[in-house]
Amino acid sequence: MSAPTARKVSEREARQVAEEAREQDWRKPSFAKELFLGRFRLDLIHPHPTGAPEDVRRGEAFLATLRDFLIEEVDGALIEREARIPDEVIAGLKRIGALGMKIDTKYGGLGLTQVYYNKALALAGSASPAIGALLSAHQSIGVPQPLKMFGTQEQKDAFLPRCATTAISAFLLTEPDVGSDPARLATTAVRDGDTYVLDGVKLWTTNGVVADLLVVMARVPKSDESKGGITAFVVEADSPGITVENRNAFMGLRGIENGVTRFHQVRVPAAHRVGPEGAGLKIALTTLNTGRLSLPAMCAGAGKWCLKIAREWSAAREQWGRPIARHEAVGSKIAFIAATTFALEAVLDLSSQMADEDRNDIRIEAALAKLYGSEMAWKMADELVQIRGGRGFETADSLAARGEKPVPTEQMLRDLRINRIFEGSSEIMHLLIAREAVDAHLSVAGDLIDPDKSLGDKARAGAKAGGFYARWLPKLVAGPGQVPTSYGEFGPLAAHLRYVERCARRLARSTFYAMSRWQGRMETKQGFLGRIVDIGAELFAMSAACVRAQMLAGTGAEGADGVAARQLADVFCRQARIRVEELFDRLWTNTDTEDNALVKAVMAGRMQWLEEGIVDPSGEGPWIADATPGPATKPDVHRTIS
Repeated sequence: MSAPTARKVSEREARQVAEEAREQDWRKPSFAKELFLGRFRLDLIHPHPTGAPEDVRRGEAFLATLRDFLIEEVDGALIEREARIPDEVIAGLKRIGALGMKIDTKYGGLGLTQVYYNKALALAGSASPAIGALLSAHQSIGVPQPLKMFGTQEQKDAFLPRCATTAISAFLLTEPDVGSDPARLATTAVRDGDTYVLDGVKLWTTNGVVADLLVVMARVPKSDESKGGITAFVVEADSPGITVENRNAFMGLRGIENGVTRFHQVRVPAAHRVGPEGAGLKIALTTLNTGRLSLPAMCAGAGKWCLKIAREWSAAREQWGRPIARHEAVGSKIAFIAATTFALEAVLDLSSQMADEDRNDIRIEAALAKLYGSEMAWKMADELVQIRGGRGFETADSLAARGEKPVPTEQMLRDLRINRIFEGSSEIMHLLIAREAVDAHLSVAGDLIDPDKSLGDKARAGAKAGGFYARWLPKLVAGPGQVPTSYGEFGPLAAHLRYVERCARRLARSTFYAMSRWQGRMETKQGFLGRIVDIGAELFAMSAACVRAQMLAGTGAEGADGVAARQLADVFCRQARIRVEELFDRLWTNTDTEDNALVKAVMAGRMQWLEEGIVDPSGEGPWIADATPGPATKPDVHRTIS
């Protein structure tokens, strides 16, 4: 069997491709960016931004319509059982306008804000996570969002009305041997007159099995007329030469329409290219700046469901003469779920409101929301399984067969697990956020630690860095967090905001010390960078929770109890502070060096004796499937939903 055809690239080339694709400039303020630099800019998020009355009215009206539809026409258990969303359900989603939630009304969409789009995803995902994934993949990363941001007027006129009403879209980037390292992308798009000819194989194409339109990332070869590079195209899914070779099956999200798509000599009009040649990866990453908010939206919804089930079950189930909620071992888990759900919704709504206002750069906030939401939702679901005990491990169908309430706790755990991988794994998100967090340092001192720079470049960088750090470092010594009266308008929550301010400066000092210590080796210290990011995520969540509690206490918005909101924020912050202190300790007290040495020994085969005494139930086959371009050898499993 032929080897996969992913390009061979050096580590330096891979980093260069990623660096060229990221947004280089910061034209708008960023709360999270400032936080990592030791500057607690509370003014950027407080008072909490709010939506325009007309946006709220339109959003609430659609939520009511969607709720009725989900209750009356969606059977989540059936979708789980049959591993497929019924065609009539998808037709119903089209009928109520769910495909066009984020598309402007002038193209036939609903024109919802990011806030209400996320609320709708949380609601839909609670009925069936597969439906949430279908709608999110279609609108967050599928055709509508890239065209909204980068498409020509002709492209918008041609495709957005279809996407708003009838056409399901999918986003195709990943390949069998290419994940978060797009420099190795193997799918090609060769210019031939007024068309491009696409060849290659795409993996994990969410919505790809049923899609009508595709956003495809392919590499245009360099030529005398073009620099080439990764380029984005809108492709009709029924074009000759496209074959959906497999509908993939997973441990969770059983109803998801995710597959393997092969392109063989597929002709795409040059007019369907989105942006210039070579801009595809930048388009993908920019699209994800807000697109990533769809995952924490469904994670926040999952937290709400976990809290509901934990509360109801823990009141009904008795052990040793009292409800299990009154036993501290269980009660602490309920407190964690309640406080964390409040914080996740606070992070989500704050980030979404900032996205709608468009006065802040939220690339770090959205990435933190995705990272934090996916990790914490998984923990909440795991705790719910523990609270439910054996019933948490039992399927809903089995519970029903025994005459008990069919609560799909184990399904929730399986469905949530993918969020730590989707749209950037937690490990990749740590590195992505860390790169943005140290951007200010690299912009002034990057040449100092670049081995390829000349002595003259290093001398100029040294002078530039000296001026920056002479102004910046003294500001990390003291701040409002050390003044007992700071943030007094927040009442009992003020102490938590003072803690965030102090920790922001401490975080910046730690980052500076690490850069001074490791210099060019900083990028290899992924354990350290991951902890830096996790501290920032906790501080962002604490800030969002306090600001949201203050807003709810002042307005009584959404029927919330202001006193209860402050209690939730207070408990969350107390829990988060414990995690933050542990992370700070682990910056310098850890087993990173020993772990790396052990990994080298394992990979050298010196620990294979430890694997003896088992049988491996895995079948035969290559670790990575062959992705050699060519005609399809399997039947097409693509299906069209009318």
